[in-house]
Amino acid sequence: MSSDVSITRGDTDTRSGYERVVSFLREQLLSGQLKTGDCLLPERELSARLNVSRPMLREALRALAMIGAVEIRHGVGTIVKRPDVSTLGEFFSFVLAQQADVIDDIMEARIAIEHHAVRLACRRATQPDLDRIADALKLIAETIHDVEAGGAADFRFHEAIVRAAHSPTLVSIYGSLSALMMRSHLDRREQIIRIEGIDEFLIDHHRLIFSAIVDRDAPKADDLLTRHFEIGAEFRRRATMLETAHRMGERRGTASSAEPSNDPNARTHP
Repeated sequence: MSSDVSITRGDTDTRSGYERVVSFLREQLLSGQLKTGDCLLPERELSARLNVSRPMLREALRALAMIGAVEIRHGVGTIVKRPDVSTLGEFFSFVLAQQADVIDDIMEARIAIEHHAVRLACRRATQPDLDRIADALKLIAETIHDVEAGGAADFRFHEAIVRAAHSPTLVSIYGSLSALMMRSHLDRREQIIRIEGIDEFLIDHHRLIFSAIVDRDAPKADDLLTRHFEIGAEFRRRATMLETAHRMGERRGTASSAEPSNDPNARTHP
């Protein structure tokens, strides 16, 4: 690690010790002075350079270890790591799960990511990428009437498109939201599975998107994806209307059965 660090005891930095440690690590990584696998300076020297107490430094490093940014090895030191996306996903899940409209919000993020990803995939997809998308498409057809397996296959298809974009940032963001996206896929599949025409939509429209990617036709793939989300939203609206009508029918039936009979021969109970 480079010894060229501007943070000294004379600084009038008002940030907390944790913020200083995180900022230092981030800046060193962005500048290239720190790389995955590098070992940080010993605790005593690093705390002096960052102008933080050693207990504060340990606390900050433990927090960074929890998110996978570093690994603390006893007898060795603190090693810089590449954080696992799954760890980031757990963080997002806890943060976003407290929103009342989290699924709708996740859907908006998903649409934004996938639109750019499908355009990139049309240019960058390799044969293994196309094979993964094709395998997911086959699985969608095979699990069309299974809510859980079908929802997972649907997610796998869209995830394969994002991977085919070969954009590490898009893949990381998509992966960090994968748990919530999977929940979205399953919830929506359960809602629309009984709507007439859903089988054709789920199979045929995914196939059209795949064909556009194979043909390297980015405008067509993008348009199809727009239509894909629009049709899906329409099926959900229809499902909601049917569910509402069903509930209203049940309530009317319950109310009718509770009304007193006008039949004079009807038996009464004490």
